[in-house]
Amino acid sequence: MKMIVGLGNPGKKYDNTRHNVGFELIGELAKRWQADRFRDKHQSQLAEIALAGEKVLLVAPQTFMNLSGVSVRLAADFYKLPPSDLLVVCDDFNLPLGTLRMRTKGSAGGQNGLDNIIQQLGTQDFARLRIGIGPVPERWSTVDFVLGKFARDEQELADQTIRRTADAVECWVRQGPTAAMNQFN
Repeated sequence: MKMIVGLGNPGKKYDNTRHNVGFELIGELAKRWQADRFRDKHQSQLAEIALAGEKVLLVAPQTFMNLSGVSVRLAADFYKLPPSDLLVVCDDFNLPLGTLRMRTKGSAGGQNGLDNIIQQLGTQDFARLRIGIGPVPERWSTVDFVLGKFARDEQELADQTIRRTADAVECWVRQGPTAAMNQFN
């Protein structure tokens, strides 16, 4: 079993914001993989699907970004999943819009959702896939930028990036992290 976690903030106020690209990815995967329904479980919206003979959990934490680790730990504990079967997908304003960067472990790199997951799991040894949403324009606060929506001229690239991210996740499930990193980084 694999668990794909897309980070974001719950609520209509945050729909289609840069910070919610993880939720957008979960929606794309649910559509592609025909997830029948999401249910409230482990302080998340969770759906189970099958891909390449593997059960995959799609998880959208409902704890707000900075407390994402709570729901990730609850789900991982319940399903007895080791960190090696976890992939966390989040935004990264330090990467240019459209850039993907997958790693099998590492620090939070300033991403508060990842930081909380590391704290809750007690390890940095899980895969993460960062979606570039940057750069932050001069004179913009980082908070206003990540909680803002994509500009009209950015939207097509943002949509393409979500589809490419879904391709990368499928590669990770089917072929493993090395193949996904080689193909999508």
